[in-house]
Amino acid sequence: MLDTPTFDVLVIGGGINGAGIARDAAGRGLRVCLVEQADLASFTSSASTKLIHGGLRYLEYGEFRLVRESLAERERLLAIAPHLVHPLRLILPHAPEQRPRWLIRLGLFAYDHLGGRTRLPASSAIRLDADPAGAPLKSAFRHAFAYSDCTVDDSRLVVLNAVDARERGATILTRTRMVSARPCEGGWLAECVNTTSDRKIQLRARALVNAAAAWVNDVRARVGISSPQPLRLVQGSHIVVPRLYEGDHAYLLQNIDHRIVFVIPYESRYTLIGTTDVAFQDDPREVRIRPAEMTYLCDSVNRYFKRSITPEQVLWSYSGARALYDDQAAEAAAVTRDYVLNLDRPPGGGPVLSIIGGKITTYRKLAEAALQLLQRQLGGPCVAWTQRQPLPGGDLPGADFGSFVEEVQRRWPFLPPLTARRMARAYGTRLERILGSATSPAALGQPLGAGLTAAEVDYLQREEWAVSMEDILWRRSKLGLALAPAECRTLAQYLHNRADPENRWRA
Repeated sequence: MLDTPTFDVLVIGGGINGAGIARDAAGRGLRVCLVEQADLASFTSSASTKLIHGGLRYLEYGEFRLVRESLAERERLLAIAPHLVHPLRLILPHAPEQRPRWLIRLGLFAYDHLGGRTRLPASSAIRLDADPAGAPLKSAFRHAFAYSDCTVDDSRLVVLNAVDARERGATILTRTRMVSARPCEGGWLAECVNTTSDRKIQLRARALVNAAAAWVNDVRARVGISSPQPLRLVQGSHIVVPRLYEGDHAYLLQNIDHRIVFVIPYESRYTLIGTTDVAFQDDPREVRIRPAEMTYLCDSVNRYFKRSITPEQVLWSYSGARALYDDQAAEAAAVTRDYVLNLDRPPGGGPVLSIIGGKITTYRKLAEAALQLLQRQLGGPCVAWTQRQPLPGGDLPGADFGSFVEEVQRRWPFLPPLTARRMARAYGTRLERILGSATSPAALGQPLGAGLTAAEVDYLQREEWAVSMEDILWRRSKLGLALAPAECRTLAQYLHNRADPENRWRA
């Protein structure tokens, strides 16, 4: 790499918005660099409820445009990432003291029709005493509604956007912090440092994209913009427990305080429960679930389910600080999930585009809107393209994930079924790059536990910027739930033996 490489766009932040913008910009022929202070998706973008959804509850706040856009994006993401994005049927039990049934039915009718639904079944009313979905629930709940949304592996969605950006010419620098930037010849001269090696680097860029989420105002200050954006941090926490019920459906639980909690099948053997909405004012790096949040989530489940849970049964919890646009809503749960794009042009410098808010479902549309703003400043062809091009591994024949899994099991029959499905979901057609001509487990190198092998770890380090155990076990996969302590030690030793400081600076 040159001492002072020059780019059209420097993206600061490797969450879903930053990765999506880098991908879109690179596909338009712009010279792009993305810098992320930690690993890709290290913070909020790996701490979502793992849903691609319209946001049924946003209808109650009158956010019809956001719901419409989200539902349309749900259809697009099903098409371009059929390995990552999967249909999910949700059951919404009804209690007489909550929102009236007619109001819920009206909301679901709007939900069915706002976004041009073509791939998912419509909503319906069901009797819980006559439907298998009622079996785990207390007998007091007789009526429910069923509707459709989708699940996603959020951190892999981020990584695959970054992979596609790189393959379209972008430079991706993880563990690289932008320290400062100053105007230079109508653009910017940015000072960056690698947080692992302390190596310094200068980058020139015509424009900056501030996709630093919770750090958006910190980045604005570092580039000399004194006016902060109206930002509100809201903590959302989730818990994972042993599987609570059979079936692939999820539940949406309405609480007495009018908030909702999702109960979702997770990684085959577990159940994911979340989320909370709590005001947050501390360091976003240190966000952790609070005892009151854990109790709240357990109580939400216990109000509906026959099988009760306690905090002691929680296998894993995670939390994220969502950086939302502060619309002055009285309650954290009511703060808008819509996004705001703010364009500044400081004297002597190029444009600075700051991203505030947003949700994982609308990241692609947000990136498209960001590029429309930037290209008015930078010039060049403004051609939208991401709505039709599959993400890496998403070119499944007929976009049929079930048939693809069957093909994986036919071609590599030595893979255990759960491993075959996990890898098909994570890599799609790029599974070929890991398994290749292997005809037995031995061909994949050292076994590292729970179906993880040296071949997969090598691929993640070579192609997906993975460095640490956390990168591999919690962001590139969720195998941290499955590996025993001894297997974790084996993986740590394997990574130690492979350690290469230059890998951490690799673009």
